[in-house]
Amino acid sequence: MSDAIADAKRALRAELRERRNMRSEQARAEAAAGIREQLDALVERHGARSVSCFLSTNVEPGTREFVEGAVARGIRVLLPITRKDGLLDWTVAEPELDVTEGLFGQPEPVGELLGPIAVNDVDLMIIPAAAVDKTGTRLGWGRGFFDKTIGSMERCPPVYAVVYDTEVLDELPRDLHDQPVDGVVTPTRTLTFAPASR
Repeated sequence: MSDAIADAKRALRAELRERRNMRSEQARAEAAAGIREQLDALVERHGARSVSCFLSTNVEPGTREFVEGAVARGIRVLLPITRKDGLLDWTVAEPELDVTEGLFGQPEPVGELLGPIAVNDVDLMIIPAAAVDKTGTRLGWGRGFFDKTIGSMERCPPVYAVVYDTEVLDELPRDLHDQPVDGVVTPTRTLTFAPASR
């Protein structure tokens, strides 16, 4: 990665993190309700019976209500568990979700580890992001877990990133290893881009 791209990403992440930390509890609760509505509609549109999602931190757009609702409706939801080697293990979300702190302090489920290739069976991937631009470029948080996962999949399903409305930007710095997303979900809308070339 060039120094200029790395520096631009670092500065942008710091700004986005600060903005997220300034959101009120009420704004976060309203965003979580909107995210659930948008994700429920997305799952229905895709006819997805198996999805991967993530457990949001307290400053991310909330995904937990969506996960709980999907599990209650009989949808198989795989949740990621970080590994020291930079890959993700997966476990199936249960109705009574037991949550612990992951390698980097983010919430992760406790459950049977299915290994990195388990995600190959999902119909739809829902992943975290710091921001997404209008061409499908995703800015993650810099550890590369989801870029590695998406880049290694033989048959990647549609991938949607979850962000706040203000985090859909015109343009983002992009490097060769950055995997594009097929769409973005915010509390008020879902955007689908031209199919991502991987």
